[in-house]
Amino acid sequence: VQLQASGGGLVQPGGSLRLSCAASGLTLDNYAIGWFRQAPGKEREVVSCIKGSDGTTDYADTVKGRFTISKDNAKNTVYLQMNSLGPEDTAVYYCAADSYYASFVTARVLGVQSIAIDYWGQGTLVTVSS
Repeated sequence: VQLQASGGGLVQPGGSLRLSCAASGLTLDNYAIGWFRQAPGKEREVVSCIKGSDGTTDYADTVKGRFTISKDNAKNTVYLQMNSLGPEDTAVYYCAADSYYASFVTARVLGVQSIAIDYWGQGTLVTVSS
């Protein structure tokens, strides 16, 4: 299984970026995909997740209303559209896959250390700065 995250970069405050997570070696219908981020000196946190089978989504409160997660099962790819970005969104963003959607929700509520995610991708850096 490989998860290829891309789309990061430098953006000004108030700007937008779209991250992509291309999955290979698994079928999106059978997994949930989550986006995490880790800012310098901070713990990794769940940003959002989506169930591959039916598109059920979940968001961290800090991004709700600004970020939108979506999927394209035909392309085995999950996207994270990020709008109204602020300096607090600066972080390395990772995508991950797990057989259970609830794993990501649990991680959001109890912390990433509370669960073991099946597969991780490499990170993509998002820098929000003027």
